[in-house]
Amino acid sequence: MSGVNNTQQDVDIDLAQLFRAVWQRRVRVIAITLVGACAAFAIAKVMSPEYRSEARILIEQRAPAFAATTSGNDAGAGPLLDELNIASQVQILQSADLVKQVITNLKLYDRPEFAAGNNDSALSDILIKLHLKRAVADKAPEERMLDAFNSRLQVYQINSSRVIGISFTSRNPDLAASVPNAMAQVYLSMQSGAKLDSNSEATRWLEPEIAKLRDKVSEAEKKVADYRSANGLLQTSQNNNFATQQLADISTQLAQVRGDRANAEARAQAVRSALSSGRSTDTLADVAGSQTIQRLKATQSSLESQISDLSTTLMDGHPRLKSLRAQLADIRQQIDRETQRILASIENETKVAQLREQQLLAQSNTLKADSARAGEDEVGLNALEREATAERQLLETYLARYREAASRVDKNSSPADARIVSTAVEPVDPSFPKVGPIVVVATLATFILTAIVIMLAELFSGRALRPVGTSRKEDAVPGAAERAQPVSEPAPVRTVAQAINVEAPASMLSVPAEEPPVAAATIVSEAAIAPAAATATENAIAAEHEAEHPVHAEEEDEDFSIQSVADYLIDSGSRLAIAISPTGDNGSTATVMLARTIADAGSRIVLVDMTGTGCPSRLMAEHDELPGVTDLLCGEAAFADTIHPDRLSDAHLVPQGMSDLARAMRGADRLSLILDALGSAYDIVLVECGAAEVSGVARLTRSKDTEIVLSMPEPDETQFVAAMTEFQKAGYEHIILMSGWREEHDPDTRRDAA
Repeated sequence: MSGVNNTQQDVDIDLAQLFRAVWQRRVRVIAITLVGACAAFAIAKVMSPEYRSEARILIEQRAPAFAATTSGNDAGAGPLLDELNIASQVQILQSADLVKQVITNLKLYDRPEFAAGNNDSALSDILIKLHLKRAVADKAPEERMLDAFNSRLQVYQINSSRVIGISFTSRNPDLAASVPNAMAQVYLSMQSGAKLDSNSEATRWLEPEIAKLRDKVSEAEKKVADYRSANGLLQTSQNNNFATQQLADISTQLAQVRGDRANAEARAQAVRSALSSGRSTDTLADVAGSQTIQRLKATQSSLESQISDLSTTLMDGHPRLKSLRAQLADIRQQIDRETQRILASIENETKVAQLREQQLLAQSNTLKADSARAGEDEVGLNALEREATAERQLLETYLARYREAASRVDKNSSPADARIVSTAVEPVDPSFPKVGPIVVVATLATFILTAIVIMLAELFSGRALRPVGTSRKEDAVPGAAERAQPVSEPAPVRTVAQAINVEAPASMLSVPAEEPPVAAATIVSEAAIAPAAATATENAIAAEHEAEHPVHAEEEDEDFSIQSVADYLIDSGSRLAIAISPTGDNGSTATVMLARTIADAGSRIVLVDMTGTGCPSRLMAEHDELPGVTDLLCGEAAFADTIHPDRLSDAHLVPQGMSDLARAMRGADRLSLILDALGSAYDIVLVECGAAEVSGVARLTRSKDTEIVLSMPEPDETQFVAAMTEFQKAGYEHIILMSGWREEHDPDTRRDAA
C-alpha cells in the first residue's frame, strides 16, 4: 500500500474552463455565426417560393327536401359518420381515379412544374445510382404525373371534427388554389353519382322482383281460400271460425238456461214452504203478482169489512151474516186453488228449463267435436296464412323501396353526403421558404455547433480536465512517490504488485521495512475489523507449535502435511483460517492445494486472495480479468460477481481483482463484513495473506482463536521458530505448521492439485 503510484488519479471536467475557452474565441464564434446566418439568408432568397392553399369539406348526411315528409327514417338509413367513415373519405379523396380526373380537368399535363426530373434532388440521384430507388424516367408518364401530384397534395382530417382538409402546394399561387377546389367539386360529383347509381340499380332490380312477388302473393292467398273451403273453416270474425262461434253461442245459452231453471226451482220451493207451513203467500212475488189473486184478495177484504160492520148490529145467527161468511170461505178456497195453480206453473217452468238444458248439452257436445276437428284443420290453414302474410309484407316493402328509389333517379334528388365549408383562395405569401425563421434557426445552430466544437477540442487536449484529489500514499508518506521505481516489464498476470514499487511486499497487509512506523500504522489501520471467531483447537496440536519446542520437518512421528491440516480444519469445525506464507509463492501454492483438498473432502470452502503477487488467483482462476477483492472494496463490482469457481476443484475463489489498490484500501474497513458474509455461506473461509506481518494479521482479525496456518512447503527451523514466536507474543495460540504434500502420495496427484 505504501508504494502505490500516484500517477493514477481521478479527473473531472472543468466547466469553467470550457466556457472560458468559448469566451476567449468569441470573435471567431461570432464571425462563424454571422457567416452561417448570411449563408442561410442567401439560400432562402435563392430558393423558389412555394404557395399553399386549402379547401375544407364537411362530411354529413344529406337528403333532398321532400325526404323529410315522405320518409321518416332516412336519417338512420345512411352510413354512420364515425372515425372509420371519415378516414375512408380521406382515402377516397386521395384515390387515383379522382386525382386523374382533376389532372384532366385542369390540364396539368401541360404544366412544366409536373414534368419529369424537375423534383429530383442530390439524395435522389445517389439512391438511384445505388439501385435503392427507381429512376423517374423508367416510370410510365401517367405514374410520373401521379407521383408529382401526390407529392404536393395533402388530405387530412381536422382534429375532433368531421371536416376534411385538402391542401396543395405549388409554385403558382393560382394553381395552389385551383387544385383543392377542383378536387372538392369532383369529390361531390362522385358522391352524388354514386347515390344515383345506387338508386338506378335498385329500381332495375326491384321491378322484376315485385312482379314475381305479386304472383306469389296471389298464389298463396288462393291456397288459403281453397283450404278454408275444403275443410269447412268458414270465418265468422277475424280470429274465429263457424264451429267455434256456434260453440260459444251454445255455451252462452246453456249458462242462461241453467240460471232460469235454478230460479224456477227456488220460486217453487218458496211457494211450497209457504203452503206447508200455513204462512201467508202475500209476500211471494209470483203469488202477489197474479191478477186473479189480487182480485180475490180485494173481494175477501170487502166481505170481511161487511161482516165486521154487520156483526155490530146483527146477531151471529143472522142469515145475512151467514151468507157473508159463506162467501168469505169460498173466496179463501179460490185463493188457495189459485196459489196451487201458480205453484204448478212454476214447476212447469222448471221442467221446461231442465229439458232445454239437456238439449243444449247435446248440441254442445256435438259442436265440441266439430270445433276440435276445425282446430286440427286450422294448423294447416295458419301455415298457409303465414306464408301469404310474409309474401304480402315483402311485396309491400319492395313497393315502398321501389317508389322511393324511383323518385330519386333525378340528378338533384340525390345530393352528396358532404358539402364545401371553405373554398381555397389564392395565397399571397409563400409557405416556403420562411426567410426569418430559417435565418434564426441557422444562426442558433451555427453558434451551438461552433461552441460544441471548441469544447470538444478543449476536452480532447486535456486542458478542461482537472484532478479530483491525491493518492493516500502521498498523504501518508511525503516524498514516497519520488522513491517509487516503475516496474521494468509487466507481469503476465495482473496482480497488486503491479501497483506498488519494486520492493513491494508479498501481502496486502505487509509494510516495507523502510517505511516509517507512522505510515505502516496508517496503512494497516485501514484493514478490516475482526471477522467471526472460529472454534477452539485441540490442546495437543497447540502444544506442538509452542516456541520452546520447535518443530523439525524431518521428524517422522509428526505429520504437518496438507492432508493433515485439511483433516484438522474439517474436524475442528473452524470457520475462518488465515494462511501466512513467509516463503512467498510456494507457500501460497500449498494454500491453494489445502483449499482443493478440503473441497474434495466435501466441505464448502472459499479462498480469499489477499497476497501482493496474486499467486492463488493465477492458479485457480480461469483468466486474469475476473473481479475480486479490490473491485468489491472500490464499489465497482457486486458481491456475488467476485466469487468464482476453481478451475480444478469444487472450491471457490475471491481473486485479487483489477481495481487500483490505493482506492481499494480506502474501503478496507468493509473487509470484516465481507468475511462475515462469506462465513455465513461457506463451511470454511481461508484467507491467503502471503508473507504478511503479525501486526497486519492482528488488525485483520482481532480474535485470538483464529486458526493461523504457517504455509512452509520446505520448513526452515529458524524461520518457523521466529514466525511462531511472533504470533505467540501477539496472543495467537492456534498456530498450525503446513509443511507440504505427504510423500507417499503419487507425484501426479500432487501436480494435479497444484
